[in-house]
Amino acid sequence: MPYTSTHWGIREIVTGPDGKPRLRPYDADPDANDIGLDQLTEAVQSKRVLRPAVRESFLKDGAAAAGAGRGKERFVDVDWDTALDLAASEIARVRDMHGNGAIFGGSYGWSSAGRFHHAQSQVHRFLNSVGGYVAHRNTYSLGAAHVILPRVVMPMGALMNSHTDWDTLAEHCDLFVTFGGLPAKNAQVSAGGVARHRLGGALGRMADRGVRFVNIGPERDNIDAVTAARWIAVRPNTDTAFMLGLAHVLATEGLVDRDFLQSHCVGYDKFELYLLGKTDGIAKTPDWSASITGADPATIQTLARQMAGARVMLNMAWALQRAAHGEQPCWMLVALAAMLGQVGLPGGGFGIGYGAVNSIGSDGQRLPAPTLPQGVNPVSDFIPVARIADMLLDPGGPYDYDGTQRNYPDIRLIYWAGGNPFHHHQDLNRLRRAWQRPETIIVNECYWTATAQHADIVLPATIPLEREDIGYASLEHHMLWMSPAASVLGEARDDYDIFAALADRLGAEEAFTEGRTSRAWLEHLYDRSRKAMAEVGTMLPDFSEFRQSPPLHLDAKERKVLLEAFRNDPVAAPLATPSGRIEIFSEAIAALGLDDCPGHPCWLRPAEWPSEAGAKPGQLHLLSDQPAHRLHSQLDPGAASHRAKKDGIEQVRMSAADALQFGLVEGDTTILSNERGQCLASVHIQDGLMTGTAILSTGAWYAPNQDGLDQSGNPNVLTADIGTSKLAQGSTAQTCLIEIKRYSVSDT
Repeated sequence: MPYTSTHWGIREIVTGPDGKPRLRPYDADPDANDIGLDQLTEAVQSKRVLRPAVRESFLKDGAAAAGAGRGKERFVDVDWDTALDLAASEIARVRDMHGNGAIFGGSYGWSSAGRFHHAQSQVHRFLNSVGGYVAHRNTYSLGAAHVILPRVVMPMGALMNSHTDWDTLAEHCDLFVTFGGLPAKNAQVSAGGVARHRLGGALGRMADRGVRFVNIGPERDNIDAVTAARWIAVRPNTDTAFMLGLAHVLATEGLVDRDFLQSHCVGYDKFELYLLGKTDGIAKTPDWSASITGADPATIQTLARQMAGARVMLNMAWALQRAAHGEQPCWMLVALAAMLGQVGLPGGGFGIGYGAVNSIGSDGQRLPAPTLPQGVNPVSDFIPVARIADMLLDPGGPYDYDGTQRNYPDIRLIYWAGGNPFHHHQDLNRLRRAWQRPETIIVNECYWTATAQHADIVLPATIPLEREDIGYASLEHHMLWMSPAASVLGEARDDYDIFAALADRLGAEEAFTEGRTSRAWLEHLYDRSRKAMAEVGTMLPDFSEFRQSPPLHLDAKERKVLLEAFRNDPVAAPLATPSGRIEIFSEAIAALGLDDCPGHPCWLRPAEWPSEAGAKPGQLHLLSDQPAHRLHSQLDPGAASHRAKKDGIEQVRMSAADALQFGLVEGDTTILSNERGQCLASVHIQDGLMTGTAILSTGAWYAPNQDGLDQSGNPNVLTADIGTSKLAQGSTAQTCLIEIKRYSVSDT
């Protein structure tokens, strides 16, 4: 039986009753989902880009046509040679006139689960072969964490690979306290694919052993019911204030492990002055915390005492740091765990992202994966990934990032492949304005997404089901040969073949291809990985046998306890921080003098908030979470995605009390709006949602009408395009206030 891999699971390729290929979930997956089974249906395939296409005025006038036509003009189909010649000439023109520092290789996104046909790797390798490009740094998912955590404890990438494994938690943990839940819908995916979904089973084992769970946040049901979790409702964006209230109880009731703070941390004494109100006159008591979070002061006090008397794991969802001052909850979670003194103990300490993806909590070893080399980028310039609109709107403008002062490059050409910025960026109307500024935008795309519709040159790319590849995901215990399931639709080509043709026109074919076809690259990458894995004790079959094999199970396991070696001997196993220890106060950050990220974790009110309580009367705090029936915006036209919509519009979840206050009932079509934009959404009343909070999942394909009203329900027309702080410049999507009203035709 042939197989393929997707980020949400391995799929078996079978023949349906109609004789056509279809997909079904991997039989060995104990908790498989049905996302992506509809990839070959008419509803999805009808959205494909079938032929090379060029925006009409760009085809006529070239770069002189840059401007307001993007996203509005029709496209003209052209043959491949015309499209490739035009794309290559534009790259050459910009490179010769302005240098490679005027080319932005965006291509942020999950794209294919395959190791070779990974669009981001392909486009970056291509651009490096023709002289380089301006890159992005970090991710929308973890922009703040990627910058703050290396300064405080360890890099986020290393942390993700090192979380204490689920079996160890089941054996040793007594109390699991999570800020933002453990959403199973998020853990459906891992970058590169999933063979066996583990979250549900892991939580079941922990519950069977008697582990107690506490879920802190505005939503009750983003954790499996098997945990019987106690819900403590707190307002969005106030988790740091809640943690400070807990910390105050620990400090004032003698529940702090001062020996651990002395031996493994630096700066607690300075932080404690702030905690007790010695520096700002405000003691961070449970009463103070309650006034901000909406929680009960006695609940905060009781939980702090319970934490001090148990083996406790503290966890936070990634969403917490995608908010104004998103560095603070990361830093404060680590500080709180350090105060309890359980960092490095089995079942204790902290985690940042249990439940975020399937791989976190895995006992799998990180093995040498098949990876396409991207080459060396001669251009050193970069931007924080979420600052793309700032870059386009303010070329040469100054900005702060990670302790340095930088200037935005002057970008004349964007090349995008394998992603959809008109999904994942904030304030899409602002991005749309910024997107008019470059002279040329080239996109490799499978579907007519908003990104394709806002390009100048669109080159049709194959989907994973139309090509061979190698499926592998770090820590996921599997590797498989990805077989094609369907013939190529229209005139689509693999990204590799597109870039090889462009490289040939630009005199870089050998540098890009190294004389290899796609199949030759796959064999080369596999053989190199096979040899490297053998050196660490994992044996793989030869390439020809691998291609005929079912998914391989890589039984390379290890017991994991986060920071165990550091706990056992902080001198022999120091951290990579400036002090080698956990930095509760950072002298380096304090020396930067940033008003929005001082030298220790603290509560900072979001600038968008009119008061400490957040939204004012008539407003709701809008959260934008990962959807349950798709990965980000992938396959939004499919049946699985549409199950979560009503009449083709995304549903906004809200409490019954809020629906009553705004005069809304289940199924009403509404307009969500603020000063940045407006979108439609259908009302869904949800139990267990804190009043004043609404949730609209991300990923609906951006579809503004002529008046700018997004008709799909994309929350990013409402979110703010502002960095978390001058330190990290991460995304702040979760800090968003809106108004809501019933929609009528007169509103358009």
